[in-house]
Amino acid sequence: MNQFAVQVLTTNVPSGNLGVFFLGQAGFMLKTPSGKLFAIDPYLSNCCERYFGFKRLMPRIVEPSELKLDALVISHGHYDHFDPDSVPVMLSGTKTALIAAKDVQAECERLGLNGDITYLACGETAEHGELRVTGVPCDHGELAPDALGLLIEVEGKTIYYMGDTAYRPDYLENPALKNVDLLLLPINGAFGNLNEEQAAKVIDALAPKLAVPCHYWNFAEHGGNPGVFKDQMEKIAPTRSYLLMRQGEGILI
Repeated sequence: MNQFAVQVLTTNVPSGNLGVFFLGQAGFMLKTPSGKLFAIDPYLSNCCERYFGFKRLMPRIVEPSELKLDALVISHGHYDHFDPDSVPVMLSGTKTALIAAKDVQAECERLGLNGDITYLACGETAEHGELRVTGVPCDHGELAPDALGLLIEVEGKTIYYMGDTAYRPDYLENPALKNVDLLLLPINGAFGNLNEEQAAKVIDALAPKLAVPCHYWNFAEHGGNPGVFKDQMEKIAPTRSYLLMRQGEGILI
């Protein structure tokens, strides 16, 4: 078992807290005090290079076979979020549920996946044990019209995972998205995603308890600069709390 898997398994999450681990790209893992493990959009292979020529620049920190998940949550069907090389491995056990945007259904059928699978549309909610996931609007362009933002509730914490989305100030008016415990959002500014300045504006508008940027450094084609993001936060949202997480880092919220 590799170092990251050991770290996740041995991390003690105190009652009233939630463990959050950054997998790189736009992937995160959540761990509850009872030891339940959930993953959001983990990209753990090199499939984007094989299909699209997008070479992975950051190393894989864990093998999908080492993640014994209770649930896998997927925001949309693009392969850096729904990883067709890794998802079948993560779902090969008997206990892992899949909660995914409805555009993932065609990929699941192509891969012959079945089991505890829930396809989610905007405005719908799915539950798996103590995990509650609600699809909220995002704008990832015409090539991903069914992509979702995700409002995730677990262990008394609320996480707003924006997924891949352009800057839509009108979407930020939803009161359910304000003052969340954790906001996870892209900063790469390409392929219909927020750039660093727009991400800072979102954080200022939503005022989360903590914001963590993602979607940078994994592919040269994607862009994204955490240094520029830091500068924009100091300029636009100097009173808001944020954290630049390194790949493999874990925190408690």
